[in-house]
Amino acid sequence: MTLTPSSLPDTPAMPVLFIGHGSPMHAIEDSAFSKAWGEMGASLPAPTAILVISAHWMTRGASLVHIGRKPRTIHDFGGFPRALHEAQYPAPGAPDVATATLDLLRDHHAEADLEWGLDHGAWCVLLRMFPKADVPVYQLSLDLSRPLKDHMALARDLRALRRKGVLIVGSGNAVHNLPAMRYGIDAFDWAREFDGRIAGAIERRDYSALAEINPRDPLTRMAHPTIEHFLPLLYTLGAAEEQDNPSFFAEGFDLGSISMRSVLLAA
Repeated sequence: MTLTPSSLPDTPAMPVLFIGHGSPMHAIEDSAFSKAWGEMGASLPAPTAILVISAHWMTRGASLVHIGRKPRTIHDFGGFPRALHEAQYPAPGAPDVATATLDLLRDHHAEADLEWGLDHGAWCVLLRMFPKADVPVYQLSLDLSRPLKDHMALARDLRALRRKGVLIVGSGNAVHNLPAMRYGIDAFDWAREFDGRIAGAIERRDYSALAEINPRDPLTRMAHPTIEHFLPLLYTLGAAEEQDNPSFFAEGFDLGSISMRSVLLAA
């Protein structure tokens, strides 16, 4: 029998989050940001499963949903201390919920995947939010062949998961320019400007405006030389419901060009 969302038990609506994840070192080092993630995790209703849309799983031509029972911890980075490379996040997968998610996305060219796991955009955040690793987790990939508005449209069809106990987490950065990173500075003016535009649109609940930005606009190109770290925010906002109130539970910058802004949407 094919598992559908209607097969899953109903729950009160879960919040939805966007996490500005920044450096993977936040997984093992205490910072204002990792502290905020931990506090947020402790304050949330207990989820039945967690769906992460991470900037670090990119595909083309299809959105993939990982349906594995034991997702591996992917160390998709280099040049960091051994302790980070040895860190593990042994959360179980969520194959039943993932299969139901595929049913929700039947109009969006979504396919099942057994090869991925949990990349650092997922596990580095969850290690702080849910350190016991006892909540089932699965990921949805970013199909880079889609225009921005299609990512948000796909996210709208994920809303039903929130009433099945699923915590939806977008993991990226509101500003993400790695070549521009500099030690010893707070933030570049252009980074503050773009981050402020994002924050303003969220505060006004003008979420659709963020799916209409032009990636070729000079300020947007400075903030996002490549667009993958911006896309998870569209999933968070697309999964919002009318009664949700937006709030920021982390703000600031890493290395001048990485916004660590994190967003909670909840009634």
